[in-house]
Amino acid sequence: MEDYNFFVGQEFHDVKAFRNAIKEAAIAQHFELRTIKSDLIRYFAKCASDGCPWRIRAVKLPNAPTFTIRSIDGTHTCGRNANNGHHQASVDWIVSFIEERLRDNINYKPKDILHDIHKQYGITIPYKQAWRAKERGLAAIYGSSEEGYYLLPSYCEQIKKTNPGSVAEVFTGADNRFQRFFVSFYASINGFVNGCLPIVGHGGIQLKSKYLSTLLSATAFDADGGLFPLAFGVVDVENDDSWTWFLSELHKVLEVNTECMPKFIFLSDGQKGITDAVRRKFPSSSHALCMRHLTESIGKEFKNSRLVHLLWKASHATTTIAFKEKMGEIEEVSPEAAKWLQQFHPSQWALVHFKGTRFGHLSSNIEEFNKWILDTRELPIIQVIERIHSKLKTEFDDRRLKSSSWCSVLAPSAEKLMTEAIDHASTYQVLRSDEVEFEVLSADRSDIVNIGSHSCSCRDWQLNGIPCSHATAALISCRKDVYAFTQKCFTAASYRNTYAEAIHHIPGKLEWSKTDDKSSMDDNILVVRPPKLRRPPGRPEKQMCVDDLNREKHTVHCSRCNQTGHYKRTCKAEMINSIEQF
Repeated sequence: MEDYNFFVGQEFHDVKAFRNAIKEAAIAQHFELRTIKSDLIRYFAKCASDGCPWRIRAVKLPNAPTFTIRSIDGTHTCGRNANNGHHQASVDWIVSFIEERLRDNINYKPKDILHDIHKQYGITIPYKQAWRAKERGLAAIYGSSEEGYYLLPSYCEQIKKTNPGSVAEVFTGADNRFQRFFVSFYASINGFVNGCLPIVGHGGIQLKSKYLSTLLSATAFDADGGLFPLAFGVVDVENDDSWTWFLSELHKVLEVNTECMPKFIFLSDGQKGITDAVRRKFPSSSHALCMRHLTESIGKEFKNSRLVHLLWKASHATTTIAFKEKMGEIEEVSPEAAKWLQQFHPSQWALVHFKGTRFGHLSSNIEEFNKWILDTRELPIIQVIERIHSKLKTEFDDRRLKSSSWCSVLAPSAEKLMTEAIDHASTYQVLRSDEVEFEVLSADRSDIVNIGSHSCSCRDWQLNGIPCSHATAALISCRKDVYAFTQKCFTAASYRNTYAEAIHHIPGKLEWSKTDDKSSMDDNILVVRPPKLRRPPGRPEKQMCVDDLNREKHTVHCSRCNQTGHYKRTCKAEMINSIEQF
């Protein structure tokens, strides 16, 4: 409180500084302030409480902006109470209080604002007031949501100007209202086509700015298994049409940059719009369910961690026998879960039933990409894009530098698998049948390897793209280079190709007017208005689905005694029978 004690003759830089100081004092010392006279040369106020004699008067010094206190009369006799907030604690005052905190932490929550203000000043303010202050504070620091949409066309031009070959387009609907936005940097396009694994993951995450929108993304894997963002976009509404549009834009980008469209594996959560769009736009490619999403779904549906574990095991099984065994265990644990799983054909998620190579990846890395923008989802759209651009630039530069010192033929993760395969191969016995076929004997099994078709009876080689230990033993026995039989996308050279092009700096909006050509400032430039749908303030209400309300509760079933309420492994019927026989 000593910081808020005033004295006659005390000076302030200007009238604004004095007003802020007297407001701070009123809030901190819990008295209401009534302003009698306030202009650019004088200020006169008193305590708003009836009967309290406290008064203060300040004036401007001649020939200077400085304000000085001329008189302070009386002392406070009012009963100070902060339980019902404070009139001086306006939204603008709260903004000034939280501004630096918001710069350091975008996710500074309204409840934290309430806590910090109460801790420092001892007053209680309404939650809605804190929420409004945060919205206004973010707009003051990062610009308004409306400005973000308005600047999108200019930002697209900056992307294409600073990163030639990149695609950046904004699409509007009626009344020039924002509808869709698509970006793919040339460095990402070039890196994907020339070095990445042919796997593309798709997903979306809702943005939380003033207006409703969703970020859609397409990601891939580099030779070392790392996240590689290929393209992203923002749509006003996520639905089948928006996914069809997004994949259509992605197809255009890849078509222009490849002589012949490769066959890809698309991973998603199985949303119908994505599946249908992949089938139409990439007819020669495959679509599979992301296993992370599928296991999370069965976990939420049946609340059983053992089911999740068994489903992972079933998805990674490399033989039909092993797959059926795990599916049988799922049936035993929960017949309902096994029935629920039938809606997804095994060819969509099980490694053994998938036609083609999976390159060791059954799940997409969309969640990892979404973490890039988790703390910026409340910001204007340009700030979200700028965060992705900044992160991309850093990752490309760091990975390019890191890979320049590699001496191995393969990227580190693939090289580790190869080293392990070579170690195991040294313990096997190899019998050669002809030029390409071998029988490899280990301690507990026998496998047939065909180096001509790049296959092994264990199926690891053809499913993952890297020679298994049996294939490695066969290749070494006939003095072949095991690295020559590994998929090219796993090599260190492919990794370097992935990050060969740089993501270039995009100037800030203050520099655009200095660098833009005059022709770009004409009257025909597109003016983008925000979408009509706005995000309601506060925490979203939990929506209860009618199907969820009417759905019967899940019951477990025992396959031994045909009773409900327990599993076979916890069944007591056999124990009771044994006791009765005794």
